[in-house]
Amino acid sequence: MSTSITIDLSQAEAPFVLAFDVGSTGTRAGIYDALARPVRGHRAKVGHAFTTVANGTSTIDPDQVVAEAREVMGAVLDGFPHQIAGVCICTFASSLVGEADGRALTPCYTYADSRPAPQVNYLKSILNEDEVQQRTGTRQHTGYLPARFLWLRQTDEETFGRVERWMSLGEYVWLRLIGVTAAGVSTAAWTGMLNRREATWDAELCGLAGVDPHYLTPIAPPSQPLEPVIAPGYPQLAEAAWFPPISDGHGQSIGAGSSDPGTLILSAATSGAMRAVVEGDIELLPRGVWCNRIDENRSILGGAINDVGRAFSWLGETLLLPPQDEIDAFLERDPVPGLPIVLPWFSGERSTGWVGEARAVFHRVSAATTPLELYRATAEGVAFSYARMLRELALVVGAPREILATGRVTGDVPALLQMVADVTATPVTPITLKRSTLRGTALHALEVLVPDVEPAPAPRGATIEPDTSRYPYYHRRMERFGVIYDKVIAHAN
Repeated sequence: MSTSITIDLSQAEAPFVLAFDVGSTGTRAGIYDALARPVRGHRAKVGHAFTTVANGTSTIDPDQVVAEAREVMGAVLDGFPHQIAGVCICTFASSLVGEADGRALTPCYTYADSRPAPQVNYLKSILNEDEVQQRTGTRQHTGYLPARFLWLRQTDEETFGRVERWMSLGEYVWLRLIGVTAAGVSTAAWTGMLNRREATWDAELCGLAGVDPHYLTPIAPPSQPLEPVIAPGYPQLAEAAWFPPISDGHGQSIGAGSSDPGTLILSAATSGAMRAVVEGDIELLPRGVWCNRIDENRSILGGAINDVGRAFSWLGETLLLPPQDEIDAFLERDPVPGLPIVLPWFSGERSTGWVGEARAVFHRVSAATTPLELYRATAEGVAFSYARMLRELALVVGAPREILATGRVTGDVPALLQMVADVTATPVTPITLKRSTLRGTALHALEVLVPDVEPAPAPRGATIEPDTSRYPYYHRRMERFGVIYDKVIAHAN
């Protein structure tokens, strides 16, 4: 159950921040006070969905999102009597839009668009990928831009040649709203093309992708807000600083309360991730995780999974399942021997193997396998995916003290958190605040506007302790999961 720290306007403390969050299912906006508390009555959402096709297509109309941003901005500012000090935005990452003369020439390609899989394999064949990962923080994958640029050049050379600038979706929204844009450091990092030590576009990858850095937007840290060249049209925004767009992973990590590497942040929404906020440079990255710089001093170390909420949605739409209370009871019971093993990658694998063209595997499904058993086996597969990320993260930051869990799936499938605790032998505490990503986006602006003000803590639920009696069962299941992965996914790649 979510817990609110929302306050009435009469209780709010200036300065105020207007934050946007463009996610996989909608565009949201809200106003936050100096303590990062949402102001009651000043939040709005417009829903949307990606356009997906069986060939790996995953896109959204960027101008549709601009219209959504205008709509929610108007809704949250309606009746708000004070000046807004800062405006900020996060978007799903990565994303790519090609524009000319201030208008989109391409759809927005999302992180889940896996069509550049052949180009990923090509890049892997010619690059020293270990060296590139140490430099950029990422390995080659369909979710990153080097392969996407190659794919676009090869499949639509005419449009590629007409594009004047390439940018993320958040950058495009800012361009249309205020006439100027830049890539926030974390937005640039999530492209897979940022030299994380120099905070510049990576010369080698730009050369291989055939994109001159001049065709990309400048990179700006949170400490360098943008000056609008188009009036946004609301008197409350007359004096606002507009912060460069950031990634949703950046917003969610700080919004959930991650402040040191001993606390990992688990996100579970349409997609999912396991992250830690770290200070300074990391000399040697493990192969299975990424390291994305977010400002002048900090980075986020983590791993990601494309399909969490998406996997559970597929189960609900495809299987003849009983009522939700029966599903929950089946997930909460002790482990069930003989379940299938499920590799839950319906739209490609990210961490820890980076096989973008991978698809879900259901191993040892028989005529006697029930829908509930398939549901639980898939939930276990998601938990195993998180555990694989944690093992890699622990090589850098050590064993975590706790995991903080955020995202709608933590409420929709609460038994997943007990599975994660049992599989990782780590306490899991749900963050009971709705919209922690939106709040984190506001927080990153408040860190600049009021650096000495301590934000209100994110409310937490009861900590879920691992059941040590289940660990041997899950350990054996994870070993089997790894064997199937090596034979089916890694071998095919």
